[in-house]
Amino acid sequence: MADINIEQIVAQVLAEMQGKEAPKAAAPAPAKAAGGAIPAKSRVAMLTALENYEIKEYPIPTIGDDDILVKVEGCGICGTDAHEFKRDPFGLIPLVLGHEGTGEIVKMGKNVKVDSAGKPLALGDKVVTCMIFKDNPDITMFDLNKQNVGGADVYGLLPDDDIHLNGWFADYIVIRGGSTVFNVSDLDLDSRILIEPCAVLIHAVERAKTTGILRFNSRVVVQGCGPIGLICIAILKTMGTQNIVAVDGEQKRLDFAKELGASATVNFKDHKGIEALTEGVKDAFGGYLADFAFQCTGSPVAHANIYKFIRNGGGLCELGFFINGGDATINPHFDICSKEITTVGSWVYTLRDYATTFDFLKSAKQIGLPINKLITHRFKLEDINEAHKTNLAMAGLKIAIINE
Repeated sequence: MADINIEQIVAQVLAEMQGKEAPKAAAPAPAKAAGGAIPAKSRVAMLTALENYEIKEYPIPTIGDDDILVKVEGCGICGTDAHEFKRDPFGLIPLVLGHEGTGEIVKMGKNVKVDSAGKPLALGDKVVTCMIFKDNPDITMFDLNKQNVGGADVYGLLPDDDIHLNGWFADYIVIRGGSTVFNVSDLDLDSRILIEPCAVLIHAVERAKTTGILRFNSRVVVQGCGPIGLICIAILKTMGTQNIVAVDGEQKRLDFAKELGASATVNFKDHKGIEALTEGVKDAFGGYLADFAFQCTGSPVAHANIYKFIRNGGGLCELGFFINGGDATINPHFDICSKEITTVGSWVYTLRDYATTFDFLKSAKQIGLPINKLITHRFKLEDINEAHKTNLAMAGLKIAIINE
């Protein structure tokens, strides 16, 4: 019965009732998954050299009993992708990039029943991935030590192999057994594309909370209003923080920071020297320094400056350096010791942070934060070189590859 074309039978019966010649029976349609027919091959955007993607086609492999085939719907371009596109700091070329992706399950192995949080999985469900385990028992969903993904692999940053479908800049991706996957069918496409970068900031805020300094009534300064800093502001606002000052040099980004929850902004281009900039931050807080600061740029100069914005006994979370951005010059006596500043670093996220991120995205929408406006540009897969150049030119905020 599964091979019978129901539409053909209906058409044939109607034609006979009307005295018309019945249409010729069509050949059985190929087996279809929830997202439509699965082709024999998948396109990928393969980074083959610096600043050069090539669209290649590879056979879709046999899906193993523990594997999942996902039809990619979209993927954001991350700062890490930009670094790899421009400089290949990880030495991975050639590879398929893209780790902020999401899509629809179109085929799954017989052993796949639930996602990494125990939620049922079925054909047609929308999913995201987090990490690929490396036989490390400390990286678990409920790890109290909150180990991050520094000890695991991530789709979109894998060396090329005989499968090739290793990143989200593609039509299809193969999620292998031992990976983490989450059912996020209750989120829209834009929200799903933003899950990975939002998880980075959920982790940073959780790290900040360990200092015991970040509270509802804290005066918080966020330096850097790219996607990372803007998401940081949105998370703080969703948590109930009311006094947030954003610092950046682009007025459009500062204006959007207010839409996402900043109570005041400071354009560093309006201030000459660190003393004047510090006074600008104090003025934005009504004459006070910040209780807590988030440093969200990859600039060593910005890192050196941010200590000046923090009060005695305050706290700092540094999360801007995802690669080696160079050394920062600080004065340990004035910047750390005499002010007794508590500092934490933040690197990527944990599995638990992913689960928290889903709730954050829903909460942000419930209170009216236009989080989806972070995605300012959308490109087709075949235009991925242009998309990356747009990202490098800082022409927008979050650039996304969308498959239609």
